[in-house]
Amino acid sequence: MTNQTQQKTPTREDFLHQLRRHGLKATRQRIAVHETMMRLGHASADMVTEEIQKSGTKITVASVYNILSQLADIHIYSRRMSSNSKMYFDVNSFRHVHLYDRENNCFRDVFDDELMDLIYSRLKRRKFKGFTVEDIDIQLVARPTKKHRIS
Repeated sequence: MTNQTQQKTPTREDFLHQLRRHGLKATRQRIAVHETMMRLGHASADMVTEEIQKSGTKITVASVYNILSQLADIHIYSRRMSSNSKMYFDVNSFRHVHLYDRENNCFRDVFDDELMDLIYSRLKRRKFKGFTVEDIDIQLVARPTKKHRIS
Protein backbone atom coordinates (compact mmCIF):
# COMPACT_ATOMS: atom_id res chain seq x y z
CA MET A 1 0.00 0.00 0.00
CA THR A 2 1.05 3.53 -0.64
CA ASN A 3 2.45 5.26 2.40
CA GLN A 4 0.28 8.35 2.70
CA THR A 5 2.95 10.44 4.37
CA GLN A 6 4.85 10.10 1.09
CA GLN A 7 1.89 11.79 -0.61
CA LYS A 8 1.99 15.53 -0.80
CA THR A 9 -0.23 18.47 -1.43
CA PRO A 10 -0.24 19.22 -5.16
CA THR A 11 2.13 22.01 -6.14
CA ARG A 12 1.21 24.69 -8.65
CA GLU A 13 3.00 22.67 -11.35
CA ASP A 14 1.10 19.50 -10.35
CA PHE A 15 -2.12 21.48 -10.47
CA LEU A 16 -1.41 22.87 -13.95
CA HIS A 17 -0.52 19.37 -15.18
CA GLN A 18 -3.78 17.96 -13.77
CA LEU A 19 -5.79 20.71 -15.44
CA ARG A 20 -4.17 19.94 -18.81
CA ARG A 21 -4.74 16.22 -18.31
CA HIS A 22 -8.47 16.90 -17.87
CA GLY A 23 -8.64 19.33 -20.79
CA LEU A 24 -9.18 22.40 -18.60
CA LYS A 25 -7.56 25.78 -19.11
CA ALA A 26 -5.43 27.31 -16.38
CA THR A 27 -7.60 30.40 -16.03
CA ARG A 28 -6.70 33.26 -13.71
CA GLN A 29 -9.67 32.34 -11.50
CA ARG A 30 -8.75 28.64 -11.25
CA ILE A 31 -5.18 29.53 -10.35
CA ALA A 32 -6.35 32.06 -7.73
CA VAL A 33 -8.67 29.44 -6.20
CA HIS A 34 -5.88 26.85 -6.10
CA GLU A 35 -3.32 29.22 -4.59
CA THR A 36 -5.85 30.18 -1.92
CA MET A 37 -6.68 26.54 -1.21
CA MET A 38 -2.96 25.81 -0.85
CA ARG A 39 -2.86 28.37 1.97
CA LEU A 40 -6.13 27.35 3.62
CA GLY A 41 -6.04 23.56 3.19
CA HIS A 42 -9.73 23.03 4.00
CA ALA A 43 -12.16 25.76 3.06
CA SER A 44 -15.67 26.61 1.95
CA ALA A 45 -16.40 28.64 -1.18
CA ASP A 46 -17.18 31.63 1.07
CA MET A 47 -13.79 31.40 2.76
CA VAL A 48 -11.90 31.10 -0.54
CA THR A 49 -13.85 33.99 -2.07
CA GLU A 50 -13.12 36.23 0.91
CA GLU A 51 -9.40 35.48 0.73
CA ILE A 52 -9.22 36.11 -3.01
CA GLN A 53 -11.16 39.36 -2.70
CA LYS A 54 -8.70 40.59 -0.04
CA SER A 55 -6.10 40.76 -2.80
CA GLY A 56 -8.36 43.04 -4.84
CA THR A 57 -9.45 40.37 -7.31
CA LYS A 58 -13.14 40.38 -8.12
CA ILE A 59 -14.76 36.95 -8.04
CA THR A 60 -18.15 35.69 -6.92
CA VAL A 61 -18.92 32.95 -4.42
CA ALA A 62 -20.82 31.13 -7.18
CA SER A 63 -17.76 31.14 -9.45
CA VAL A 64 -15.53 29.88 -6.64
CA TYR A 65 -18.03 27.17 -5.71
CA ASN A 66 -18.26 26.04 -9.34
CA ILE A 67 -14.46 25.89 -9.65
CA LEU A 68 -14.08 23.99 -6.37
CA SER A 69 -16.84 21.55 -7.35
CA GLN A 70 -15.30 20.98 -10.76
CA LEU A 71 -11.89 20.32 -9.19
CA ALA A 72 -13.47 17.90 -6.71
CA ASP A 73 -15.33 16.11 -9.53
CA ILE A 74 -12.00 15.35 -11.22
CA HIS A 75 -10.39 14.37 -7.89
CA ILE A 76 -7.93 17.24 -7.58
CA TYR A 77 -9.72 18.20 -4.35
CA SER A 78 -12.14 16.31 -2.18
CA ARG A 79 -15.36 17.38 -0.50
CA ARG A 80 -16.08 17.55 3.24
CA MET A 81 -19.51 18.23 4.70
CA SER A 82 -19.62 20.02 8.05
CA SER A 83 -22.25 19.53 10.72
CA ASN A 84 -23.62 22.99 9.90
CA SER A 85 -24.42 21.62 6.39
CA LYS A 86 -21.74 23.68 4.69
CA MET A 87 -19.57 22.15 1.99
CA TYR A 88 -15.83 22.36 2.56
CA PHE A 89 -13.14 21.32 0.12
CA ASP A 90 -9.83 19.66 0.91
CA VAL A 91 -6.70 20.36 -1.11
CA ASN A 92 -5.29 16.96 -0.09
CA SER A 93 -7.16 14.33 -2.04
CA PHE A 94 -4.93 11.43 -0.98
CA ARG A 95 -6.16 9.10 1.77
CA HIS A 96 -5.97 10.39 5.28
CA VAL A 97 -8.18 10.88 8.34
CA HIS A 98 -9.98 14.13 9.16
CA LEU A 99 -10.51 15.58 12.59
CA TYR A 100 -13.60 17.78 12.45
CA ASP A 101 -13.97 20.49 15.09
CA ARG A 102 -17.73 20.66 15.60
CA GLU A 103 -17.65 23.93 17.55
CA ASN A 104 -15.57 25.90 15.05
CA ASN A 105 -16.63 24.03 11.90
CA CYS A 106 -13.09 23.38 10.73
CA PHE A 107 -11.07 20.37 9.65
CA ARG A 108 -7.57 19.13 10.35
CA ASP A 109 -5.72 16.38 8.60
CA VAL A 110 -4.52 13.43 10.66
CA PHE A 111 -1.76 11.35 9.12
CA ASP A 112 -1.54 7.85 10.58
CA ASP A 113 -0.29 5.28 8.08
CA GLU A 114 -0.60 2.39 10.50
CA LEU A 115 -4.26 3.17 11.24
CA MET A 116 -5.12 3.66 7.56
CA ASP A 117 -3.39 0.40 6.56
CA LEU A 118 -5.27 -1.46 9.30
CA ILE A 119 -8.63 -0.04 8.26
CA TYR A 120 -8.05 -0.59 4.53
CA SER A 121 -6.84 -4.16 4.99
CA ARG A 122 -9.80 -5.00 7.24
CA LEU A 123 -12.46 -3.41 5.04
CA LYS A 124 -10.92 -4.66 1.80
CA ARG A 125 -12.00 -8.18 2.80
CA ARG A 126 -15.53 -7.15 3.86
CA LYS A 127 -18.50 -7.59 1.57
CA PHE A 128 -21.60 -5.43 1.92
CA LYS A 129 -24.57 -7.08 0.24
CA GLY A 130 -25.84 -4.96 -2.61
CA PHE A 131 -22.96 -2.46 -2.45
CA THR A 132 -19.52 -1.94 -3.91
CA VAL A 133 -17.26 0.14 -1.68
CA GLU A 134 -15.65 2.87 -3.78
CA ASP A 135 -13.71 4.70 -1.10
CA ILE A 136 -13.15 4.92 2.62
CA ASP A 137 -13.62 8.31 4.25
CA ILE A 138 -12.85 8.59 7.95
CA GLN A 139 -13.85 11.64 9.93
CA LEU A 140 -13.34 11.99 13.65
CA VAL A 141 -15.79 14.44 15.19
CA ALA A 142 -14.41 16.35 18.16
CA ARG A 143 -14.57 19.56 20.10
CA PRO A 144 -11.63 21.53 21.43
CA THR A 145 -10.56 21.06 25.00
CA LYS A 146 -10.88 24.10 27.26
CA LYS A 147 -7.19 24.76 26.81
CA HIS A 148 -7.49 24.93 23.01
CA ARG A 149 -10.78 26.77 22.50
CA ILE A 150 -10.82 29.57 19.97
CA SER A 151 -12.15 32.79 21.50
